[in-house]
This record gives sequence, C-alpha cells and structure tokens, in this order.
Amino acid sequence: MNRLILTIIAVVVVQYATLAQKVTVKKQTQKVRNETAHGFQADLTGKPDDVSAAWTKFLREIGKGKSNGETIVITEPAVGATVYEKGILYATTEASGENTKVWLGLINDEWEVNDIEIVNKELDELVHRFGVKYYKDVIQKQIDESLAAAQAVERQAQRLANESKSLAKQLTNNDEEKIQLEKSLEENRLEDLVLKQKIVNNKKAQDSVAQAGVQIQSVVEMHRQRQMKVN
Repeated sequence: MNRLILTIIAVVVVQYATLAQKVTVKKQTQKVRNETAHGFQADLTGKPDDVSAAWTKFLREIGKGKSNGETIVITEPAVGATVYEKGILYATTEASGENTKVWLGLINDEWEVNDIEIVNKELDELVHRFGVKYYKDVIQKQIDESLAAAQAVERQAQRLANESKSLAKQLTNNDEEKIQLEKSLEENRLEDLVLKQKIVNNKKAQDSVAQAGVQIQSVVEMHRQRQMKVN
C-alpha cells in the first residue's frame, strides 16, 4: 500500500482514538487577586495552546476580556440575557498532563448577592457548552482532514489508474513494435541471403564473360593471321 495512504490512515485513526467526548464540569475555587474565586472547571483533552485559543475566542460572546497575566478578566459581562454592569468574571486555562483545564468564575464580593446564584448556574452551563463546542470543533476539523485525506487517496487512486492504463498502452505499443521489428529482421535476413547469392551468381557471370572475351579475342587473332596469309 502506498506510504502516503498509510500515513493518512494512521493520523485519522490516532486522532479518533485519543479524543474524549464526555464533558464533565465541576465546582472549583481559584485564587484571584489573593482572593478566593468560586467557579466551574472542565478537564478537556487537548494541547494548552489549542484549548486556550478556543477558550479566549468563546469568551468573547460574554464580553471583551483583558488578559491579566494568566487570567482573563471580563468586566460588565453578558451572562444569559443580562449584562451585569457591576460584575466581573475571571477565566483561566491550565495544563494537566495531556489535558487542559478551563475555569470560569467570580469573586462573590464583586457581585450583587441576588445575582450570584443566577450567574453561577449560567457559568456552569457556559463551561459545559464550551467543552461541547470545543470537542465538536476538533471533531469537525478531523472530519475535514479525513475528507481531505479521502480526496487525496481518491486522487492517488485515479493517478495510479491512469498510470496503469498508460503503461498497458505502452506495453501494447512495445509488443507491436517488437513484432514489426522481428518481422523486419526476418525480411532483412532473407534479403541478405538473396543478395549474397546474387553476388555469387554475378561473380560467376563475370568469370564466364571474361573467359568468353578471351576466346573471342583468340578467334579474332586467328582470323587476322589467316587474313595476312591471303596473297
């Protein structure tokens, strides 16, 4: 099997086998600004850079965030259908072996007491929604790569099929040329024999003519001698 096809199959299989599809969200506290922030965390399978980029992009639907070291600070966030002018949200990512943790939370003292429970429920759903979206986007990318791989295999198969037809045609032409050359070679061999025989015959004819010439010359000389004797 073609090495390119084997490589493509290996990549697709490995990606499919290593991707988790279950998103589990749990409550988790974090230290933010030396204070305890309460929030929700999901442990996702993926490289930190990939998850972080997707997480930052996802958070834009909540509001414009500002990076403060390893923490993204979102002021006046839009959670659910409400914009909370007083509230502040904090988001982080953290590498954990082959996984990456995403966390979203708040410091209670920065919120109206009546809003905290409502917002926490929304944060739980947001983290879960991000995890689902992240996995679906990763799988979609793998689907696209698999389709591209399938197209590459199809193009390779078509190229090999065309090459096979071309080689078969070349072989047929070569066989026909070989037959023609063998025929020409046999005709040349026979013509060679005929020409050699004609040369032999020509040489014999030349010898005969030469002998006849000598004999005629003798006769001519004899007649001249007789002519001289007439008186």
